[in-house]
This record gives sequence, C-alpha cells and structure tokens, in this order.
Amino acid sequence: MEILKDYLSATAGKELNAEMLTFVANINQVAEQSPQVAKGIIQELVDQRSYLKLIASENYCSAAVQSAMGNLLTDKYAEGYVGNRFYAGCDNVDDIEQLACEEACRLFGAKHAYVQPHSGADANLVAFWAILRKKVQAPIMERMEKKNLLDLTTEEWNEIRAELGNQKMLGMDLFCGGHLTHGYRHNVSGQMFDAHYYYVDEKTGILDYENVRQRLHEVKPLVFLVGFSAYPRNIDYSILRQYADEVGAVMMVDMAHFAGLVAGGALSGKYNPVAYADVVTSTTHKTLRGPRGGLVLCTEEYAEYVDKGCPHVIGGPLPHVMAAKAIAFKEAGTDEFKAYAYKIIENSQALAAALLAKGIDVQTDGTDNHMILVSVDALGITGKQAEFALRECGLTLNRNTMPFDKQGPWYTSGLRFGTAAVTTLGMGVAQMEEIADIMAIVLKSLKPAMTKKGAVSKANYVLDEGIKAESIKRVRHILDGFVLYPAVDTGFFEKYF
Repeated sequence: MEILKDYLSATAGKELNAEMLTFVANINQVAEQSPQVAKGIIQELVDQRSYLKLIASENYCSAAVQSAMGNLLTDKYAEGYVGNRFYAGCDNVDDIEQLACEEACRLFGAKHAYVQPHSGADANLVAFWAILRKKVQAPIMERMEKKNLLDLTTEEWNEIRAELGNQKMLGMDLFCGGHLTHGYRHNVSGQMFDAHYYYVDEKTGILDYENVRQRLHEVKPLVFLVGFSAYPRNIDYSILRQYADEVGAVMMVDMAHFAGLVAGGALSGKYNPVAYADVVTSTTHKTLRGPRGGLVLCTEEYAEYVDKGCPHVIGGPLPHVMAAKAIAFKEAGTDEFKAYAYKIIENSQALAAALLAKGIDVQTDGTDNHMILVSVDALGITGKQAEFALRECGLTLNRNTMPFDKQGPWYTSGLRFGTAAVTTLGMGVAQMEEIADIMAIVLKSLKPAMTKKGAVSKANYVLDEGIKAESIKRVRHILDGFVLYPAVDTGFFEKYF
C-alpha cells in the first residue's frame, strides 16, 4: 500500500504532525502484511471516539507509552532479572528494567519493585509464590539443611509440596467486590490455597472491619489479601495491618484498580497500602494510565523471592512493555498526573451524586475513588440488559454483581463504571452531570422483553428508539469536545479500507 507515500505528498510544505506521521507509518507497515488488521486498528480508534469509555478498569495511555511498546525490544529474550539473565545480550534490557524498577520505587515510595509481570493476575501469582517460598519452603529447607531443591529426595520434595499446597488465604469475597485472583474457586488462586473470605455489610455494602478481624482470628491465614475490583470506598490499611499482625498473617494488597490514585497522591496516609503491606501488586493500565501489564512492590524481606518470578511463574519478560512501564511511571510523577488523580475522584463523586439525585440506586450512596456501583434491581432489569442497552446508547461499561447478588455472576443485578478514562480526555463535573442524565433516562425507560414461553427475559430488553437516538446524539456532542488522540486523522484512511 502507498499510505505513507500519499500522506507525505499530501502534507508537503506543511508543519509536521509527528504523532500522525508515526501513526501513518505504523499503519502503512501493518497494512502491507494485513489490511484487515490495519483496518481493525483504525476502526478501534473510531469506535473509542464514538463511545464514552466508562469501564473502570480501562484508560488511555500516552503516545510515548504506545511508542515504547512498538519496537524491536520485543525480539529479545531476557529470562531472569537485572544482572542475572539466562540469555546473553541483555545489557540494554537490564538498563531499561532497572530504570523501570527505580521509577516505580520512587513513585510509590517502595523498597523494591518487580516490573516483569505481564498482567495483574501474573503479578498476584508472583506474589503468592514469593510468600509461600519465604514463609513455607525456606524454613523447611533450612530444617532439612538443604539449599537447592534439586538436592532434595523425593520424600523431602513431597513434604514441601504438601505444605505449599496446604496454606490458607483470606480475601474479599468475589461477590462483595473482590477479584477472581483472590481465592475464587474457578481461578487458580482458589485451587492453590485453602481460600476463605471476608464480607461487606449486607445492608450498607461497606466493608465490615469487625467481620474482617473476626475472620482473621477464625482462619489464621498465611496470606491476608486486601484489595478489590468492585468496591467504591477507601480502605484503612493501618487498621488492617494491626489485624494482620494479631494473627501473624502476611499482608498483601492488590491495588490494581487504584494505583494511579496512590501514585498521584489522591490516596495517601492510611489509604496508601504501600506504607502498610508486606507485598503490593498492581496492574499498570488502569488508573495508572500505562501499558497493559503488572507490577509487584514489596519490602526487602520478600525482594529476592519476588525477583524469582522467572522461572517460578513466568518465562521471558516483555522488554518492550517494561520500557513502556518506565515511561508511564515517570509520567505519573508529574504535577499534571497529580492533578489528574484528584480530578478522577472529583468526577466520580459528581457522577455518583448526580445519579443519586435522579433516583438511581448508587451502592454505598457514593464513592471515595474512581469507581461507582449501581444496582438496577429496583428498575426490574438485570445488569446484562442495562450494560447492552447503554452500549447501544453510546456508553461503554460493564455489568457487575452486587453484594450477595441473587442474579448470579452472568446476568447480575448491577453495573460498575469509573471516571479514569473520561478524566484523561479532560472532562469535568459538567460532563459527569450530563452523563448521569443520559444514563438515568435510558435505565428508567428500559423494559425487559418476554421470552417465547411468556416469561420475563433476563437478557433481552425493549429500548425506546427515540431515547436511543437522543442519547447517541448527546454522547457524540460530549465527545466532540474531548477528542481521543486528536492529532490522528482517521478520515485520511477511509479510501484505503
């Protein structure tokens, strides 16, 4: 294809648009091999410019972060860690990984950082096994007077394996806002640990600290896992640290959702888990606004065990993504990012308040972070119906279980959404109030369809076409003022695909 040549010809003599030029050059290369893939990339940008992204776990990263991922670093194997590789020729990867680790430690005030995990799930696995090896395997090895696993007899190895697989973990119940990797039976975490759970209050939806303490004393877990994927309130980590110490549990915090709020200082003091936890895990692509990937922070006690994520849990790291993480961590240390982190919370609280004022059932009557949970049960619809209908109307979010949800995890009784992405675009309180009005009108007008057998459907719905058209019009009007990656002109590509 002649995409790049045509662009250079069309822009000859004009001021260079470096971001558009980079995008065109990349698409040109992709299209030479697969026009279908190139078209999909462009269409994704068109789609994301056409819908309000309210998914709480998604964001937009910078052009610099994207460029750091798209380069020849992806060609290098770098199993091991800085200065200890299983492959030759890792000097440049060492420099980049070391920089990313230093930037992460500086950003979060952590003693040690491990930037290799490919995802938050990987980061949690690295953390789990670091704790297990430090607290279970190492003491047994010392008693056996063995330093290398390969020196163990079959009987000794089976003894260690049995102990590793017989440890308890206590985490937030998935249906109260926890995560799949916090001990859910369908996830490996629920199969490698004897998993137990703590809960939110059934009436208020707020974390019951006394229940947490009670459960800790009942279970006496090795791993006390704190963190959430669907909980709109802050957690006091100073209190939970005390509770963990009472039973000798290792306190691990999964801050994947709110890491950007911590990095930007919007969550500080007792609401900053890094100051209290033994091990902290995170993704880098949610509120932190970096590349898709994972991160582990820890005290010096666990550093050597965390660094052995390879060969224990992961194989070769992704050097190009570690480079992008280094860029993202540096960006998160700026004043601009701090202002953004505070603005996320301001926007989410404004959106929650506006929804409440319109009679929508906002769980816990508000939010302290980037996330809002809404129950649609009283409206006579399911979360699935609400999610699909809102998407038709230009709003992208996801259905989510409410505490003690009777609809189950597929249909659900609620929605989860957040303000990180729209805040990145520059939106403020006025836009949040407009979004709330659109959501409320759609949700209140929505009716469940009937099945062929005459029963009320949990999946299908009836959406008024006039409301749909008006909602799309209002969404597009909002987005017209906050264009995603404005330097990129998608219209230029229309003649090629």
